[in-house]
Amino acid sequence: MKSHSSGRNSRRSRGGSRRRDDGRSRHQHAAPRPPAKKSLWQKITGALFGNGKHKPATGRNGSSEPQQQPRPARKPEAIEVTSPRLYVGNLSFDATESDLFELFNGVGQVQNAEVVTYRHNQRSKGFAFVQMLTVEEAQRAVTELHDKEFLGRKLVVSGAKSNEHARN
Repeated sequence: MKSHSSGRNSRRSRGGSRRRDDGRSRHQHAAPRPPAKKSLWQKITGALFGNGKHKPATGRNGSSEPQQQPRPARKPEAIEVTSPRLYVGNLSFDATESDLFELFNGVGQVQNAEVVTYRHNQRSKGFAFVQMLTVEEAQRAVTELHDKEFLGRKLVVSGAKSNEHARN
């Protein structure tokens, strides 16, 4: 009886040792092959996903050397106090509206204190707005409380931008 094969290397037995064309088995190491030419699809996916290779960190100027010096702390924009509404930045995430109310009440009469929070989890964003009774009290609060340590952080207190600036 004759066995029919699919025409592929009919001399090779099942489960036997496979030999490459050059006579070596697949477990013997060959000299490294030159990289195969990439197809258009391989080039596109390589550009998008990086071929799984990690690229070294580069500085802003594109050199391969990482940045050595951290950026200096940015000075807050100086807003002139023209209304009783104040911006309070660099606020501790543990600070509450009542903490701010007590702190600013030592300077003048506080109408409102509002810590800005994320909607989805109600955690503080690290800044707040305080509404004083008069513009003079707001100016006094800026001079007395700006750069003052409060709950482990130095506060940034300045005049709040008006609503006209926020909408533009």
